[in-house]
Amino acid sequence: MNNHNIAPLVAILRGIRPEEIDTHIPLLIAAGFRAIEIPLNSPQWEVSIAQAVHTYSEQATIGAGTVLNVENVDRLAQLGCQLIVTPNTRPDVIRRALEHRMQVLPGCATPTEAFSAIDAGAQQIKLFPTSQFGPDYVRALKSVLPSHTALYAVGGITPDNIQLYLDAGCAGAGLGSDLYRAGQSPTRTQQQAQAFIAAYQHFITQSSRTMEHI
Repeated sequence: MNNHNIAPLVAILRGIRPEEIDTHIPLLIAAGFRAIEIPLNSPQWEVSIAQAVHTYSEQATIGAGTVLNVENVDRLAQLGCQLIVTPNTRPDVIRRALEHRMQVLPGCATPTEAFSAIDAGAQQIKLFPTSQFGPDYVRALKSVLPSHTALYAVGGITPDNIQLYLDAGCAGAGLGSDLYRAGQSPTRTQQQAQAFIAAYQHFITQSSRTMEHI
């Protein structure tokens, strides 16, 4: 699988249960999401990921988050998982995911960690937790990263502030508790999904207009 094409918005469903998969994921896909992440600290994550892969992998990239070791990567490969997301920089995890031809989005906080991930083969990285650093830090980090490296904002991203990070140079964002909290209603998931998609589309429209006037 090509490692370049993670969708710009990744829905993080931390805490989702197997019986909730078929009520929330279809709403996310209908709203426009094309990447879904189920963190491994969710209840019965193996059941949820297998179910999501079986039912929705033709419509969206199904991924796993909070992946901490190569054993997890191997198990996720068996389940058909397509995307590995980590909270930290583990070169062995990155390499193993790429060996399985999975997309990988490793977490980093510093230039040292970012270049460690890139050296291991990552072509996109996530800045985590982004809201603790702010848009100016994103600009500074982007200024030293290879131009082809996509930077994703994760942690504290909302429909109201996502444009700040996209303007600063982020290629996309992972959306956690402001999109989905364990136990919330499908209606809330739908509302927040639509709000994030609208915010992203507004950014794209504005960017296109800006380019037209250059």
